[in-house]
Amino acid sequence: MTMNTSAAAGLSPEAVIPLDALDPDAPPDDLAWLDEAVGDARVVAIGESAHYNRESYELRHRLLRHLAERHGFGAYAMESGFTEGWRADAWVRGADEPLGAVMAGGLTSLMGLWTPMRAHLEWMRRHNATAARPLAFYGIDLPGSVASPLPGLDAVLAYLAAADPDFRPDPGLREGVAAFAAPSPFSAPAALAAYTGLAQGARDAVTAALADLTARLTSRRLACVARTGAAAYERALHTLRLTVTLDAVVRALARGDHQGAMNARDAAMADTVDWILAREERIVLAAHNGHLQRGPGVLPGMPPMMPLGLHLADRLGDGYLVIGATSGTGQILNTGPDFYTGTLFTPMEAPEPGSLDALMHAAGHDGPFAVDLRRLSPADAEAVRGAARRRAGVGSFYAEQNALESFDLVVHLSRVTAAEPDQDAIAHASDDVRRAFAAWTGGEG
Repeated sequence: MTMNTSAAAGLSPEAVIPLDALDPDAPPDDLAWLDEAVGDARVVAIGESAHYNRESYELRHRLLRHLAERHGFGAYAMESGFTEGWRADAWVRGADEPLGAVMAGGLTSLMGLWTPMRAHLEWMRRHNATAARPLAFYGIDLPGSVASPLPGLDAVLAYLAAADPDFRPDPGLREGVAAFAAPSPFSAPAALAAYTGLAQGARDAVTAALADLTARLTSRRLACVARTGAAAYERALHTLRLTVTLDAVVRALARGDHQGAMNARDAAMADTVDWILAREERIVLAAHNGHLQRGPGVLPGMPPMMPLGLHLADRLGDGYLVIGATSGTGQILNTGPDFYTGTLFTPMEAPEPGSLDALMHAAGHDGPFAVDLRRLSPADAEAVRGAARRRAGVGSFYAEQNALESFDLVVHLSRVTAAEPDQDAIAHASDDVRRAFAAWTGGEG
């Protein structure tokens, strides 16, 4: 490890815990810091500065392996659709389906379209083939890449066909939802525009029909459970609740209430983590820093929001351990309008002075390293406290944040790169996804 002179004015060498590698197959000798930090935590959350970076996928994969093999964690939950996630869970437990199809359809928001995610799922399947207790996969997010209620609605209607065969759902509900359904995030702006273009009565009819469907499913619980068992019923009910939440999110976005939409989404994700914890003793949770942090979230031009991590910290106390992530240079997700036409990544400049990312980057260690914010010297704690902004992964925006209150530990990735697209998964994706990835990879070639 090499240190430069800027570290003297920032973090001390004693605060830096080097990671020998991000490779998930690397020996775990450098993860003693994680062993010490875990304690009795039921949820260990691993953040990222932005989506789709190779290094973030590998870090989460490596830490999950260690927590599963050394500490008995039994589930991996990530920022992907709850409804769709059951397909991925079936595959890691041995289901006979092409993995590319699972990556495209069992994970949402483009999370599954990258080769590091393929390696992650393949390891889970190998692990489960010999493990005494299988490692479960869960999505925690709203259905349809947080853009379309259709996958959630279809899953509920399929359940009711078996559990409540006398029920005849109003076909107008599915037709109303299909009018603004988006096959992927690339179509989300067009889908929101389609929803905004609907008459208020049409929007209200969808909301009312979803409420009626919820009343039907809850009132028929005993009969449904008798036909399908409690586990299938509870999954369908939670799927419907998330679908109702997504309808509320879309309604909020249509009236310009972005804060309300994001608060509703994060509260629903927190409820999903609770749902998982009722079935799993300990879980590893993977999502963006902005969702996992303990403190309120701030985005440009918006009042503070209440992220998932704020809810979990309130509910779990010390049972919630959160590892934030910072980054130095490399490539970052493009959040500009040209993302939708295939410019998926953009060069990332060195972190701005005074930010947490800059403080970590100035520590002078070339590879990844961890910092345990709970065990800092007074001088190091003051340095972190003074770095009151963090790269938010939203364009060039830096969010105001007290890292000591938001995270327990931070892992710094000095250079991040775009993950390699998985061509097999992309071949199973929707047309708009294939077009966007073809434009991106064609531009690179």
